[in-house]
Amino acid sequence: MVIEPTLRSTLLDGQVAIVTGGSRGIGGATSALLAANGAKVVIAEVDKAKAEEAVAEIEAACGAGSASAFVADLVAPGACDELVSYAQSWYGGLDIVVNNAGYAWDGRVHSMTDDQFQAMLDIHLVVPFRLARACAPVFRAAAQADAANGILRHRKTVMVSSMAGLIGLDGAANYASAKAGVLGLMRTLAQEWGSMHVNVNAVAFGVIQTRFGLPQSEREVIRTGGREIQVGMPAKQARRLGITVDPDVPPTDAEMYAAKPMPFVSLGRTGTIGEAADAIFWLCSPLSNYVTGQVVPVNGGSRLG
Repeated sequence: MVIEPTLRSTLLDGQVAIVTGGSRGIGGATSALLAANGAKVVIAEVDKAKAEEAVAEIEAACGAGSASAFVADLVAPGACDELVSYAQSWYGGLDIVVNNAGYAWDGRVHSMTDDQFQAMLDIHLVVPFRLARACAPVFRAAAQADAANGILRHRKTVMVSSMAGLIGLDGAANYASAKAGVLGLMRTLAQEWGSMHVNVNAVAFGVIQTRFGLPQSEREVIRTGGREIQVGMPAKQARRLGITVDPDVPPTDAEMYAAKPMPFVSLGRTGTIGEAADAIFWLCSPLSNYVTGQVVPVNGGSRLG
């Protein structure tokens, strides 16, 4: 499902973007928004069918060649290097990287396995590290070429973190730890890459309405790292929050992504994937050229942190 972008412009004309997990939810909305503002977008996705569907929808809206799919399990050794090489060979450069791919595998510490903890580190922290390592020589060479031609051009990396990385999350120590770790990576990259005019920032999302906010289901699984994991909230957690889904009538995309009332948020509701993408877009655009090493909370004024 490609949402209607908040803005259409030429702000990103001539730029090439990678969006990991870029076919659905926040990633899908981000891919669509970047393309609507002129970028050529590489959608990195483990689900081939969803990636190709997203590419087709973006190309229908933004023109042939506006998006391309790179299908791989990014936690596999070498996958991030191959992704960067693909973007360069397909579009001839790389300017924007959005580290969005991820999922949750919840459980309290006393019952969490080593494998469960490591899985969250792998996708939320190790993958962004490997992708940054693969991008470093590309960004350095581009900055040197710009300098030789008297050009000042900013490139952007955005880490998708979470309020869980700032305040913790009961029942998800693995997720919270990984989302906190990626903030340390972000701040370090901002220091190392500043001389190359690469801005590195993060968004820390509160409750954004996605498929991960629904009860776990056999219909929604992720296959990564040799595992098959049902995504969404455990049944007990969903019941506590009063979230129910008829197993025989799955929600439509419109229902899945619609904002829901949320009493502990100042704005009184959950956020939408479009609003999440808007914040990412700002950090990818020239509007944020003097912003780096920062965490932008996008939580509707949550009173929990």
